[in-house]
Amino acid sequence: MSSIKSNVNQLVEKYCTNDPFKIAKYLGIQIVFEPLGNALGYYSKHFRVPIIHINQNADRQSQFFIAAHELGHAVQHPDTNTSFLKIHTLFSTEKIEVEANTFAVELLLPDDLFLENNESSFTIYDAVKEKGVPIELLSLKSIDGKNFT
Repeated sequence: MSSIKSNVNQLVEKYCTNDPFKIAKYLGIQIVFEPLGNALGYYSKHFRVPIIHINQNADRQSQFFIAAHELGHAVQHPDTNTSFLKIHTLFSTEKIEVEANTFAVELLLPDDLFLENNESSFTIYDAVKEKGVPIELLSLKSIDGKNFT
């Protein structure tokens, strides 16, 4: 999964942001907010146009994570239409879902949040809450080749 972290770091460096909405815009990926019932979001590609679909009824923090997750699909699996992301499928062990979750976690939770000399009173748990990252996915975060636990 280190290649995922490397891809994330390249995108963040190139676009000077870890905001999935801004990165999607820079990459020419459309984002559509729409009513999706109990689905959180999905990625599709129609006529070579990549689209991230996000449930308009999800709260803003969740939309941030959904955008990052679906951006992971767009970057790593650009020609694969993905199934609906739902609360009960969020923790899927299917390879492409784990990769998309890893991408999202690495994008939204940069390494500097985990450094002991971080002088901010802002904690990793504050970041998890602010960015809508499910706490159960923290184990996907890698620092110096080791997963955060």
